[in-house]
Amino acid sequence: MAIDGESTLGRMVQALGALAMVFLDPDGRIASWNHGAERIFGYTASEAIGQPVGMLFTPESHAAGLPARVLKDAAREGRTEKTGWRLAKHDRRVWTRAIMEAMRDEAGALTGYAYIVRELPRQADDTLGSDEQQFRLLVQGVRDYAIYLLDPEGHVASWNAGAERIKGYREDEVLGKHFGHFYADEDASMGRPARNLEIALKQGVYEGEGWRKRKDGSLFWAHVVIDRLTDADGKVVGFAKITRDVTERKRAEEELALAREALFQSQKSEAIGQLTGGVAHDFNNLLMAVMGNLELLRKWLPDAPRPQALLDNAVAGAQRGASLTQRMLAFARRQELHPRPVNVPLLVHGMADLLRRSLGPQIQIGTNFPLELPPVLIDPNQLELALLNLAVNGRDAMPHGGRLEIGARGERVAADHPTSLTPGEYVCLWVADEGHGMDEETIKRATEPFFTTKGVGKGTGLGLSMAFGLAEQSGGRLLLHSRVGKGTTVEIWLPVAPAASVAPEQEAPQVEAEPRASRPLTLLVVDDDELVLASAVAMAEDIGYVVHDAKSGEEALACLERHGEIGLVITDQAMPGMTGTRLATILRERKPGLPIVLASGYAQLPEGPVPGVVRLGKPFTKHELHRAIEEATAQVSLVDETG
Repeated sequence: MAIDGESTLGRMVQALGALAMVFLDPDGRIASWNHGAERIFGYTASEAIGQPVGMLFTPESHAAGLPARVLKDAAREGRTEKTGWRLAKHDRRVWTRAIMEAMRDEAGALTGYAYIVRELPRQADDTLGSDEQQFRLLVQGVRDYAIYLLDPEGHVASWNAGAERIKGYREDEVLGKHFGHFYADEDASMGRPARNLEIALKQGVYEGEGWRKRKDGSLFWAHVVIDRLTDADGKVVGFAKITRDVTERKRAEEELALAREALFQSQKSEAIGQLTGGVAHDFNNLLMAVMGNLELLRKWLPDAPRPQALLDNAVAGAQRGASLTQRMLAFARRQELHPRPVNVPLLVHGMADLLRRSLGPQIQIGTNFPLELPPVLIDPNQLELALLNLAVNGRDAMPHGGRLEIGARGERVAADHPTSLTPGEYVCLWVADEGHGMDEETIKRATEPFFTTKGVGKGTGLGLSMAFGLAEQSGGRLLLHSRVGKGTTVEIWLPVAPAASVAPEQEAPQVEAEPRASRPLTLLVVDDDELVLASAVAMAEDIGYVVHDAKSGEEALACLERHGEIGLVITDQAMPGMTGTRLATILRERKPGLPIVLASGYAQLPEGPVPGVVRLGKPFTKHELHRAIEEATAQVSLVDETG
C-alpha cells in the first residue's frame, strides 16, 4: 500500500494513535488535543483544552515544581525529554516518555510548545487522530528529531525539517525511497532494516540504536523508534518513525568508559603496589631475622662438611627470598636504587657470558646498538637484573629455540608523545623475541606481580613487574608490544644522564674480613619486631659493641635519658606510633651530634629524609651493619673536626 498526497497523509495522521501530540500556548495551557492524547490520558478535547499542562503531572511532580521547570527548560534550551509518571483521568498513572519542544516564529518569539508523549510500555493500538494542519505544524516544527512516515513496505511517505537537518536530504530527494537507504552499509547488508520493521509490525513498536548514514556518507549514532500504524479496522497502513542523533552522547559515554577503565587500571596498579610493598616489607623483616641468625650460627657450627653444607643451603634460600622481596619492592617503586650514568651497550656486552649461560645454546643472541648512544641514569645492577629477567622470559617464549635481540636507540620525547613521559632525551632499550606472543588480556596483566603463564614452578611472575617498577622509579616507562604467534618486544625508556655527571670506575669486589668494632661504642637498637630486634642486637654484639634495645620510639627516648653513654642509634623506620624519621628528627633537636642509622626496606620515606642520617637497607648482613655504623660515626667525626 503506497502513501502519497495530502489526503492520504490525513488518513495516516488519523491512524497515528501511539503518540499524544499536543500544542501548548506560551503560558503552558493546552491549545490542541489529539486522539492519541485522549487515548493515553483519558480526557476528551473539550475537557483538556484551556487547562494548564500541569493537569497531566502527578502530585509529587507538582511538589517538586516539575511542570514549571519543564516549560522553563524547554524555553531556554529549545527542548526537554523526560521519562516518568504522568497523571491521567481518574488519577490513573501512566509511565511515559515525553518531549517538550519550544515553538518560535521567524523573529524568534515564543509562540508555544509542542508536547509529544508516548506511553511505556505501549498498549494496544486504537484508531485515533488529530487535526491535520496542527499535526503538520507540530511535526515540521521539531528540528531535533527526524519524524517521518513509512508505507507498509518501508518507503518514505513524509519528511520533516528535523529529518532534513539530521540526514541531509530534502523531502523531494527521499519520498518513495526505502528507509533502509539510511542504514550503515554493514547493517543494511545484514538485513537489519527489514528485521526492525518486522519487529514493529509484530510487536507494535521497535526501539533501538545503531549507525545511520547521512547524505554526505558520514555516519551518526541514532536512537530510533518505529511505531506501527493501523486504521479503524485494525489494518496496518504504515509506520511512524522517529530518529534522534545521539552521536555526542555515545562519544561522551565511550570517553567516560575509557576514563573509567584508565582510572580502574591506575587504582588497581596502585592497590597492587601498596599490597606488594607491604608484603615485601614484612617479608624483609622475617628474612632479617633468618639471615642474621644464620650468619651468627656459622661461627658456632663445627667445620664438618655436613653442617656447613646445610647452613649454606639455608643461607642460599634466604638470599633467594631477599632477591624476591627486592623484585616486589621494585614493582611497588619502593626499592632503594643507586642510579649513575650507565653506558647501555657496554653493560649489555659485559653481560654476554651470563646471558649465554642463562639462555642456553638454542637461543641466538643478537645486539643492535647505534655507534653513539648517550648514557642513561639508572642503577646498573638493577638494570642488569631486569635485562636478565626479560631475556629469560624471551627464552621461555621460544621453547624450540630462536633469536633474541637486545638493542637500543636514542629518542626525543615531546609534550604530546604517546609514552606520556616528561619531555626530554631518552634511550629506548628493547628486548625482542620470536616466541608465541601474548593476547590483549595477557598484555593487560603482564606487569602484575606473580602473574605468569609459565605454569606452576616455572616462574615467579615478577620479571616484567620488576622491570616495570625499575623503569617507573627511574623516571622512565616500560612498554609492551606483542602479537600472538609474532613474538614480543619489551621496551624500557630511560632518561639520558645529565652531561655534567661522570660515572665512577667500578672497583673489583674484595673478600671482606670479619667485621670488628674500631672503637668502644654503646648502641641503641630500636625495632618493633622482636625477631628483627633480637637479630640486630646479636649481630652488633658479635661485632664488639655494647648494645641496648627498645621496641618503640617512645621507649628509645626514655632509654636515652637513662643511659647517657649511648653513642649511636640504629632505628627501624616503619613503627607504630613514632616512625624512625620522627625519632631521628627529635634526636637531632635534642642531641645534634648523635650518629643515627635508619634501617628500612623502602627507597623513599613518606616523611622525607633527615639530614645526616645514614640509610641501611633491609635485610642487612653483619658486614652491612658494620659499614653503616662506621659511616655514621665518621660523619660526626668529620663535622667535629671542621666545625
